[in-house]
Amino acid sequence: MWFWDPRLFKEIASSNSMSKGAEVCGISQSAATQHVKEVERRLRTTLFDRSKRPLELTEGGKIYAEFSREVLRLEEQMERSIEALEGGGAVRVASIYSIGLTEMNRLQEQFAARHPQAHLQVEYMRPDRIYESVLNDSADLGFVSYPESSREIAAIPWRLEEMQLAVAPSHPFAARTEVQPWELNGQDFIAFDEDLSIRRELDRFLRGLSIDVRVVMHFDNIQTIKEAVALGNGIAILPARTMQTEIEQSRLAAVRLDAPGLVRPIGVVHRKRKTLTRAARAFLDLLKCAD
Repeated sequence: MWFWDPRLFKEIASSNSMSKGAEVCGISQSAATQHVKEVERRLRTTLFDRSKRPLELTEGGKIYAEFSREVLRLEEQMERSIEALEGGGAVRVASIYSIGLTEMNRLQEQFAARHPQAHLQVEYMRPDRIYESVLNDSADLGFVSYPESSREIAAIPWRLEEMQLAVAPSHPFAARTEVQPWELNGQDFIAFDEDLSIRRELDRFLRGLSIDVRVVMHFDNIQTIKEAVALGNGIAILPARTMQTEIEQSRLAAVRLDAPGLVRPIGVVHRKRKTLTRAARAFLDLLKCAD
């Protein structure tokens, strides 16, 4: 009896390698090769161009790979829908690092209290990977800043976070209650990496007011930026709520900027064509009440 394994083909197609796909699925390379040959025989077409290294899908292979992914997606959706009949199962959440363990733990506790049969599985990652995880069904929901909708992605606004000036306690601005934006001219500045939405928004803000800061460092996450500021390497503009721990430890000072409307929007993204489980919908309902 012929055994069809869409996951094996998906892994081979994703890695462009028989050996890597076989390793992920826990079988030998020989078995993986024989499986692909049998699929090709039954479909009467070649799925891989074996003259290329790494392997490349033929046009027929691309169609079959998409078919395999769709079968796996439907299988997972079916399994999760059955789990959801009782309101249970896992809600897989991908989150930006700056949501924070403390805050996510609070949400997990509240969710568990309301829905003891369900639970959250949280993984932290960069924003671009969150969108990828949502699209490939590795995550049901994703927490991102500056959420963006697309043909495949739906974005749900959650909250707006005030942005403030982050400075070391020894910095002259630390004794102030408010700083005018023009006073940032010429200051050493710790920025976000250029490929991040928050960097583009802050650049737009500074450029709109003709403010010229001196970027001396840039990083891809808030935690590292806070450390650089605390060490006196420069100042930064960060969401106020992400600095509370460092302020309590007297490692940072947060100063208001006279810039109404300078906020960081946080939202939740999910795949449009995905049917959310009852547990995932319940978690979204919880967020409506959470700050």
